[in-house]
Amino acid sequence: MFYYVYVLESVNFDRLYAGSTPDLKKRLEKHNRAVNFSTKAYVPWRLIFYEAYLNKQDALRRERYLKTNQGARLLKRMLKEYFYDKK
Repeated sequence: MFYYVYVLESVNFDRLYAGSTPDLKKRLEKHNRAVNFSTKAYVPWRLIFYEAYLNKQDALRRERYLKTNQGARLLKRMLKEYFYDKK
């Protein structure tokens, strides 16, 4: 079983959200149905990045890192062309 760390981008707002889950498709559907309190104000969301881990603790550690300032900067460097093409 894989555990996924994912990054969502709000379609209508300049917002990113990082999370983790064992079922990526179901989790994205929940975010877009506005079930999650922290993301419901920025619906709809699109998946822009994910990583798969075999160990849940590794996935949770990566999620916490991506939510830091340093992790957010790394993510923007990793997806540099994606963010540049949006302009």
